[in-house]
Amino acid sequence: MTATVAASHPHALDVLDDPVEQQRFTRWVERADGSRVADSAFALSGMVCAACAGQIEAALHQVDGVLEARVSASAHSAQVRWDPARTAPSALVLAVRGAGYDAVPDTAASARELRRNERRKALWRLFVASFCAMQVMMFATPSYVAEGAELADDMRQLLNWGSWLVSLPVMLFSAGPFLRGAWHSLKNRKIGMDVPVSLGIVVTFVASSGATFSPGGVFGHEVYFDSLTMFVSFLLGGRFVELMARHRAAESLEAALAAMPESACRLLEDGSEEQVSLHRLRPGDRVRVAMGAAFPADGHLEVGATEADESVLTGESRPLPKRVGDDLVGGSVNLASPVIMRVERVGAETRFEAIVAMMRDALTQRPAMARWADAWAGPFLWVVLVLAAGAAAVWSVIDPSRAVWVAVAVLIVTCPCALSLAAPAAIVAAAGHLARRGVMVQRLDALEAMSRLDRLFLDKTGTLTEDKPSRGAVFVAADGSIEHLGPLASALAKWSSHPLSKALAEDSAWSGQAAAVVWRDVAEVAGQGLQASDEHDHAWRLGSFSWVAPGAARPGWAQAHDGLEVWLGRELQGTWQALACITYDEQMRPDAAAAVAALQHAGIALTLLSGDRPERAHRLSQQLGIADVVAAARPEDKVAAVASAQAKGERVGMLGDGVNDAPVLALADVSLAMGQGALVSRVHADAVVVSNRLSDVVWAYRLSHKAVRIVRQNLIWAATYNMVCIPLALMGYLPPWAAGLGMALSSLAVIGNALRLSYTPLSKAA
Repeated sequence: MTATVAASHPHALDVLDDPVEQQRFTRWVERADGSRVADSAFALSGMVCAACAGQIEAALHQVDGVLEARVSASAHSAQVRWDPARTAPSALVLAVRGAGYDAVPDTAASARELRRNERRKALWRLFVASFCAMQVMMFATPSYVAEGAELADDMRQLLNWGSWLVSLPVMLFSAGPFLRGAWHSLKNRKIGMDVPVSLGIVVTFVASSGATFSPGGVFGHEVYFDSLTMFVSFLLGGRFVELMARHRAAESLEAALAAMPESACRLLEDGSEEQVSLHRLRPGDRVRVAMGAAFPADGHLEVGATEADESVLTGESRPLPKRVGDDLVGGSVNLASPVIMRVERVGAETRFEAIVAMMRDALTQRPAMARWADAWAGPFLWVVLVLAAGAAAVWSVIDPSRAVWVAVAVLIVTCPCALSLAAPAAIVAAAGHLARRGVMVQRLDALEAMSRLDRLFLDKTGTLTEDKPSRGAVFVAADGSIEHLGPLASALAKWSSHPLSKALAEDSAWSGQAAAVVWRDVAEVAGQGLQASDEHDHAWRLGSFSWVAPGAARPGWAQAHDGLEVWLGRELQGTWQALACITYDEQMRPDAAAAVAALQHAGIALTLLSGDRPERAHRLSQQLGIADVVAAARPEDKVAAVASAQAKGERVGMLGDGVNDAPVLALADVSLAMGQGALVSRVHADAVVVSNRLSDVVWAYRLSHKAVRIVRQNLIWAATYNMVCIPLALMGYLPPWAAGLGMALSSLAVIGNALRLSYTPLSKAA
């Protein structure tokens, strides 16, 4: 049988032999003699049927040094154990390709295998419970439909024995997770949700077994093996749905990780090229990126022009044009032509890895509403146990034959699964939907806080305006030269992430010469600028005029300008003197006006909070219709403004992007940082708008409202279900099997309602 080789990303085989790269897809096993063997995972392509697996295994076994090869036709993966003294991963891939297929390292193999085993066990438990429940129901049906003496006692006894026998696999295998969970809870002196479930299961089985083998004994003659097996089956069904939802979230995370290439083509100083692992890239490296390949790190375009697909990072489906000097984001795809990029950030410092880390952290958090539900679940369970014991005591007087079954029904129907799932299911679904749109939630509690927002403070530069202003006029002192001062300013600006500094650092007129400039003792004062020393120990400053030349009057050579200004100056004989003024014109973001209008329409009061000059801040606020403006604000002024609003009882939000926004972002009740902003601001933010679209801020606010509404719906449903069903169970109108069905359906209803958030269109998020 033949197969075609599936297309894959360019991958240099020698990179696979790099020990650093091997750590991503290989684990090492120590043998008895002290030697080590490698166990590597590969993802396969080109397989069309199960027979292909045999061909690939045969090809791998022909490689000298391969000790074992296992190929899964269903998962399209291979697990190969090999001797590093005799072969290497590149030889394994060549063998697979020689057989007519293709293979690449499978970096997520271990996590995927764990999920596969978990899913397989859960499915088997559900199958065994469901199959046995059907068989037990078949044995129990004659007892339900027979009238009078139609069913002989010996035949009824035989059917009960059959039900007991078929129930054993359910008790010994299917019910295992509940029994183990209850045991661990009791061992830790806590009562979890598994305790009443397990108590109901054990009591039902013990009482039914007693009625089976001693019909005239204390347990009477009624058996409920059908209720037991159906209850376990329903509960496992609900948990299986929850398991699949969690697995889908993990698979989405892995799909994002798969966007990064395995290697990069690094250009050396002598003009030659080498293929290296991503882990060996360093800032400053020049990398050639082929058309159709993903950019391996964050950086800027140095040679060529292209378009980039950044949908995996921002949710923006349209290709974005990239020219020399433009930022490139690792994980985005080069669509138009081969280019050369300069690496600036690698590994965990890239925006891509930061997004993945935010997704991973968010998915492992427990929101406040979920913690509240868990806190109430404990006392609630004690009440349930008291109710069950009380019901058994009362019914032992009314009808002793039903006492046990009423208690079991109470234990089952009151299991607070739906209550504990109500909040996390909805909040995690909303956070996942936001992530796909380009808004990464770092603190799940922020969604609840965002839905109750009273006032939102908005930064101006880089938030309401574009993060890359265009250079305007340049003014230089009479004894200065822009050809000399421009590269100095550009080189110093590289030490800051402020939008103006980034624009200056990436200015093509000076960035080339700036590479030769060396600065020492660089320090940044938030809201003011930078200070550094050159190679002759002369002190320089870059930033606002009041920072560069404190106490001085504006020099006559710098004409008045309506745009933003960046000043460069140095210290001469103890006095700071301004030497150059570079002006920039900023542009409002295209969706700023619509976003401001939508937020105001939603009832949120807006305040423009800017460190810019009052005239510029007020001009922008008038264009957007924002009445409240705080201009010329230093970081401490911004903090004071937010604290003042909070003192009035307002729930305050902050949207910013700069270093000087970090303190106020940390103070606000809910904070959002623009994705292109400074790292320190992103760290302090509750959510990061990676898409850099203000419309997504509006959308996140609307979705947070819907998420909170769905959480309330789930909590009301869970409470209503218990309020209705508990009295029915206490009065004996709810048999154990019906209680199990109701509890399972209640959990499924909560999960299904929450999953609506994963597919909410923007127009319906309000």
